[in-house]
Amino acid sequence: MAESSPSALPLTGVTVVALEQAVAGPFCSRQLADMGARVIKIERPGTGDFARAYDGTLNGLSAYFAWLNRGKESVVLDLKTVGGRDALERLVQRADVFIHNLAPGAVERFGLGYEAMSVTAPRLIWAGISGYGPDGPYRDKKAYDMLIQAESGVVSLTGTLAAPAKVGVSIADIAAGLYAYSSVLAALRNRDRTGRGDRIDIAMFECLVEWLMPQLYVQLASGSAPERAGLRHNMIVPYGAYRCADGDVMFAIQNEREWRRFCDIVIRRPSLADEPAFATNTDRLTNRVALESLIERAFEADPVRVVTERLERAEIANAVVNDLAAVAAHPQLTARARWRELDSFVGPIPALLPPHNLGGAPPRMARVPALGEHTTAVLAELDGER
Repeated sequence: MAESSPSALPLTGVTVVALEQAVAGPFCSRQLADMGARVIKIERPGTGDFARAYDGTLNGLSAYFAWLNRGKESVVLDLKTVGGRDALERLVQRADVFIHNLAPGAVERFGLGYEAMSVTAPRLIWAGISGYGPDGPYRDKKAYDMLIQAESGVVSLTGTLAAPAKVGVSIADIAAGLYAYSSVLAALRNRDRTGRGDRIDIAMFECLVEWLMPQLYVQLASGSAPERAGLRHNMIVPYGAYRCADGDVMFAIQNEREWRRFCDIVIRRPSLADEPAFATNTDRLTNRVALESLIERAFEADPVRVVTERLERAEIANAVVNDLAAVAAHPQLTARARWRELDSFVGPIPALLPPHNLGGAPPRMARVPALGEHTTAVLAELDGER
């Protein structure tokens, strides 16, 4: 997939000012940059976005910063000064989208609240990302990814019966960034019709609670929550990782047709499908300990390769439990040419194509900027517009 020219991208001509840090805000604005928007990233003097200092994995470049900030222009402004605040206000006045994920109330103190901006810049799309939203009793509570995973109930559903666990990626930040991105796109589309911008408020907490609604329905309907099940599904059985002679195989039964094929072809016990204890998913969930013990006894003498062949023959969805080294060398990523080389201020680094996959608009994967790399040029544009 060749890199597209700027004129071919859907968001060419859209200017975004991002007063952002860490993950949620930058993840949103990076999607916009990939799709052609001009993203001006505002950073503090000296240290910039604190994600720059998370690690030095890539020749001194932070893994998180590299992932989240390609294609942006880094502008350093001291917002403690009148000049810095004035420059930020002028940039926002000229922008199509203003994204921020500072603490609630921070942009209002800079004079950039939605109420003020909707008067002076009525076409502006104003997007705020916070932990719990701009009001309510948790408004000012500090919020980071793992804390939101805990507060939202995700941690209570993740892990084993013996101990809960957090999700291994920044799921709350990513969820908020994606909802902010899709909301900005919707607001841009709506502005095409009405000529007016809009206010967007994204709460990390609300994003994750939305994602666990099936489990919440179980709680509301039954008075109890699904149990933590480790690498097994807590509402569907069998679904998860099961031990073979030389490792684990992951598979999923989604309906009764698959359950019958599984019994017949995979564990070679067709009569099991008709046993009352296992006849429906509700029955299998109730009797999961007995059933899952039976499955692992059926697999104990066979290697993963053999069990996987049976699962494929039965047309049962399955997967290998890969580590990160295996993912980096995954043949599917190679076959689909997903890996690219990306420019950065420390030299070339690897990057994956984002999964937007618009056939007519391949993404723009531009340079990861050094701190303040574009300050002089962007401020000169402002001076030229006076």
